Amino acid sequence: MTILVTGGAGFIGGNFLRMLLTREGVRAVNLDKLTYAGNLDSLRDVSDNPYYTFVQGDICDRHLLEDIFRKHQPAAVVHFAAESHVDRSIDGPEAFIRTNVHGTFVLLDVARQYWRELSDGRQKTFRFLHISTDEVFGSLGDTGYFTEETPYAPNSPYSASKAAADHLVRVYGHTYGLPVLITNCSNNYGPYQFPEKLIPLMIVNALAGKQLPVYGTGLNIRDWLYVEDHCRALLKVLAGGKTGESYNIGGHNEKTNLSIVETVCRILDKKCPRDDGCSYQEQIAFVADRPGHDRRYAIDASKIRRELGWKPEESFETGIVKTVEWYLENQNWVRRVLDGSYRGERLGLNI
Repeated sequence: MTILVTGGAGFIGGNFLRMLLTREGVRAVNLDKLTYAGNLDSLRDVSDNPYYTFVQGDICDRHLLEDIFRKHQPAAVVHFAAESHVDRSIDGPEAFIRTNVHGTFVLLDVARQYWRELSDGRQKTFRFLHISTDEVFGSLGDTGYFTEETPYAPNSPYSASKAAADHLVRVYGHTYGLPVLITNCSNNYGPYQFPEKLIPLMIVNALAGKQLPVYGTGLNIRDWLYVEDHCRALLKVLAGGKTGESYNIGGHNEKTNLSIVETVCRILDKKCPRDDGCSYQEQIAFVADRPGHDRRYAIDASKIRRELGWKPEESFETGIVKTVEWYLENQNWVRRVLDGSYRGERLGLNI
């Protein structure tokens, strides 16, 4: 069985590919444009796997997609490819609309044409799994959780583009009958995450002696999900999810941004103490908040647990230690991915 993975050189896509290729009889085709956050260095351990194929290209390129479908005959598509950083979307929303909306449309349309020409048996087993975010739901108050029935209310160009993509996926299922699935996940963390996101940025900045910027008061709340738990959930949705349905995937680990940064500092204090004996927490600096910063996200993942038997294997306490240790042990990877296009500077200032 061949699975087409878009965006497989990114953070979640790369972790998913490594897990996917441990499955017997599975071939994976990785289509990735290799923008700043896509890095084949993250896939060195599978690059020589005879069941793995890499194609560099853009999901907006219809002719390339048609060639890939024709040549590799995938039994499923797992769609990660997206511009994904809120701050970048504030500075430059056009790229997010192009990739996340138009690119998803082109991929869906080519997949639909391919699917219509399959035999009845292969049509029934084909799946198009779209990976989305909890940010499409907007912001929560002090209580409550996002469910699969929560109305969409995106508050950034990034989340709006993902919401539009979700709607397109649903339409292709409802109107054309394409066997689609949607997952909406909470904040991922873990190995191979590009160091513009909160946790790896704090680790990299701390070790470099730089400021640890915390937006506003640092009391914005996110639900944190270890990336390998997310990947295990996606495999379950791909294998047993009901077509036309969406599944929320969350770690049930609500933490304020400030507490995350303080936790990273405490772990680094033990595992890589500063030369002066002081805590890395002294490097924390509160900075101007992000425009339109959502207050709180929290996922109700009871549906995927009830219907597919998934639950996280990592607690935040175990996952965050594994994550910090990975970055400490892979400083060469960090240096290689920070190739000059991004150096840890503040993004999303809307100036």
